[in-house]
Amino acid sequence: MGYDLTDIKTVKKLLSAAGFTFSKSLGQNFITDPTVCPRIVEASGIESGDGVLEIGPGVGVLTAELSKKAEKVVSVELDARLFPVLAKTLDGKTNVFVENADILKTDLKELTQKYFRPDMRVHVCANLPYYITSPVVMYLLESEVKFTSLTLMVQKEAADRITSRLGRREAGALTAAVQYKTEAEKLFDVKSSSFTPPPKVDSSVIKLTFREKPPVDADEKKFFKTVRAVFAHRRKTTVNSLSAETGIQKEKIANALLRLGLPETARAEEIDIAKMAALAELLF
Repeated sequence: MGYDLTDIKTVKKLLSAAGFTFSKSLGQNFITDPTVCPRIVEASGIESGDGVLEIGPGVGVLTAELSKKAEKVVSVELDARLFPVLAKTLDGKTNVFVENADILKTDLKELTQKYFRPDMRVHVCANLPYYITSPVVMYLLESEVKFTSLTLMVQKEAADRITSRLGRREAGALTAAVQYKTEAEKLFDVKSSSFTPPPKVDSSVIKLTFREKPPVDADEKKFFKTVRAVFAHRRKTTVNSLSAETGIQKEKIANALLRLGLPETARAEEIDIAKMAALAELLF
């Protein structure tokens, strides 16, 4: 039996039959706009021989669309209460596998080796709750698994921050990691009315395509040590924040900034990725 998972009445009936109630702590908002999931799948660049790791399938609306395109879809769902619902909505989809797990506690290498062939391109797709967006993105970026891309729906403000660039006001430590490891782009916005229950803010779909090599020639450990220290105290100047986090003398940091053409009063948002890499080399 097929279900129209973009029909609010159908979704509520399925959830009610399973005794499911929405959890605010899990940030559950399910997509009910019929145009959104097909757009996500199309924009993701997934091809017929590819694998997909989906985080948080909900009632399976995006999962169903992914299964039409990919060779295999593995969905990781934390909330076991949704399994009776998914058993109905994904019934007959033989290329979909659902794991009950917390993505942040999942061995991604072990999971991908279990389900995907070594020669498969593996993409990640997810509608991420705001409260876990940054931890999940960092977890995926730092994983040993060589993902092809991450196509994620996140709150609009988070999308702007993630797809920004070092040297811009909205940038942060996560921005640096994203820029270093991927080519990031914001694809399209999604109104809050596209979900049930509707969240308080709009969302955006972003795509992070993994790079063959970083955009700067830098020692990765030194680079990220510098990034974390620079952004640790955003209200402070770079000199003060770096010194507080690393113990390096302020004079040495100030001299390094001057060598890079930056004022001693420079703050985190004034340092682009090239100068951040150069600063790391000068200090460490």
